[in-house]
Amino acid sequence: MGIGKDLKLKGNDFTNAATAFFIAYLIAEVPNGVVLQKFPAAKWLGFNVVAWGIACACTAAAYNYTTLLFARIFLGIFEAAIAPCLMLLSSMWYTRAEQAPRFSLWYCGLGFGQILGGLVSYGFQHVKPGDGALAGWRVMFITLGLVTVAIGIVTTVWLPDSPMSAKWLSEEERVWIIRRVRGNRTGILKKGVKWRHLIELLVDPQIWGLVLLTILISISSGVITTYSATIIKSFGYTAPTTALLNTPSGLVSIVFTLFVGFGVRNASHRWAWIVFCCIPGIIGGGLLSFSPHHNRAALLAGIYMVNAIVPTLAIIYQWTISNCAGSTKRVAAVTLVAGAFSVGNIIGPQTFQARDAPEYKPAKIAVMATQSAGAVVAMALFGYYVWSNWKKEITVVDGIPAEKEGQVGVETGDTEEDGWKNLTDRQDKGFRYVY
Repeated sequence: MGIGKDLKLKGNDFTNAATAFFIAYLIAEVPNGVVLQKFPAAKWLGFNVVAWGIACACTAAAYNYTTLLFARIFLGIFEAAIAPCLMLLSSMWYTRAEQAPRFSLWYCGLGFGQILGGLVSYGFQHVKPGDGALAGWRVMFITLGLVTVAIGIVTTVWLPDSPMSAKWLSEEERVWIIRRVRGNRTGILKKGVKWRHLIELLVDPQIWGLVLLTILISISSGVITTYSATIIKSFGYTAPTTALLNTPSGLVSIVFTLFVGFGVRNASHRWAWIVFCCIPGIIGGGLLSFSPHHNRAALLAGIYMVNAIVPTLAIIYQWTISNCAGSTKRVAAVTLVAGAFSVGNIIGPQTFQARDAPEYKPAKIAVMATQSAGAVVAMALFGYYVWSNWKKEITVVDGIPAEKEGQVGVETGDTEEDGWKNLTDRQDKGFRYVY
């Protein structure tokens, strides 16, 4: 769209700007974790959406590499709160078995964003500025920023902080929702930090397995999200055609996200669905890496197939929120996993170096390699959860079995108070990990 030319970007400037976004995203996760212990997630979400929209609109004022870098840093700071807030809010309303398709629905926004972004980019590339007129990319940033601000205001006003503050529900309906999620055994969000929870988090193997899995998956998603248009353009297409050819990636993302989300709801086995998504990602990485440069069909197929990995992050987010109990541990876990997402996206764009243009083969091979490693880590987590549940099964818990995934309100002999104790998943002997 001419942003590189207008801002006189050179060498790895674009790559570094993309990296700066995720460095800011990573650093911002620390204060996010603290704020979410003390402040309602819905209000924090709305504030950050509004602030992100303002930062997006201000990007139009960038006039060189430095100002673009500042704009990207603020975008990263405000986007860092989005995933943790959505994870925590979704977990308040639904049982662990119901959460996967709900996570998938809001995660489809990424695919819709790809489609809308491609169409908007195509349209604004036809805006030819006259004397004193703004370039198309500047108009695009202003427009998208203002729309986001409006959505953020609606979010702040309309989205309830919890089922108990939802004005459209009766008192009986609020109590029913709270009682039905008791079987999650993840407790409720309480203000204040419990240091025991944080210590347990640091020595919990599942957390570091989820962090590693997120980093591996995010390296590939960072490559595709940031550079898919660059890769497609390297096939020899014009900039407007590239924007249009990028839109099917969003459709692939949406289809796989919905299919996997509802698949987890009906068949569970989140690890298997992650492996399922990694397979086309591996094949797509292979096509990008080793297809002849003149074979555009194979190269485009590779780009689209790699987008099948998008729903794996939604599964990981839901896996994290389902398997981490205790208020402080749960908030810390979701912010840590969200931070891991940014680490992967810091690494991903750095695989695109100017010296590798136009084919960027090392970056394409990185997609294939990280997807293969991600599938292995998912299987290892499956084994760990099976082993952990077996250990809990052989521990006597007053002779009372835990509630199984998908069984809401099942009589197990424990009291209602037991479901609301602020215990971690390790402390609660009746807690069972889902996989």
